Amino acid sequence: MPVGTPERTKVTYQDYLSWPDDERWEILDGVPFAMTPSPSPHHQRICRNVAGELYLQREGLGECEIFLAPTDVVLDPHNVVQPDILVLCGRDQITAKNIQGVPDLVVEVVSPSTEIKDRREKKRLYERHGVKEYIIVFPEREYVERYHLSQGSYGGPDLFNWNESLDLLTFPIRLDLWKIFEKTPPEKSNTSENDV
Repeated sequence: MPVGTPERTKVTYQDYLSWPDDERWEILDGVPFAMTPSPSPHHQRICRNVAGELYLQREGLGECEIFLAPTDVVLDPHNVVQPDILVLCGRDQITAKNIQGVPDLVVEVVSPSTEIKDRREKKRLYERHGVKEYIIVFPEREYVERYHLSQGSYGGPDLFNWNESLDLLTFPIRLDLWKIFEKTPPEKSNTSENDV
């Protein structure tokens, strides 16, 4: 930083609480990001489908809960996010206004305006704070990236096309991606056990 340039003050969750209620924001490492415009109908349809599949298989979640945006997740005073979908197992982290702490699973459905932030800044943030499983859904390209925390790091993504199933690593749940993307199910092999 050049000499004489004042250091930017990091925004905190307390600052955020004083902002107008009719605006949605996230704070990443003390930098505010406006969450406008609102998501497209296609984005919301994909979110609904993912949340619906999780809800239909909720017995695999045990005592954990599913939350949808906009829900403030306060990871620390300088990091407040509103994931599209999250699963949280720590009920003691739920307050009257927000979630205080780290979700077990986060799903972000990208839009053209959020792809870089979701794949770079938010991925690093979730990794650093210990989100066990991070799933990024790409509606236009009809595929999914999954990151799983192992020894404090995500490593490379597991990639899934629309015609595949994704078995969550954090919970015993299978997401059939053709249902998420509202596609015709892939044809099953015509070979049966009796033919072998």
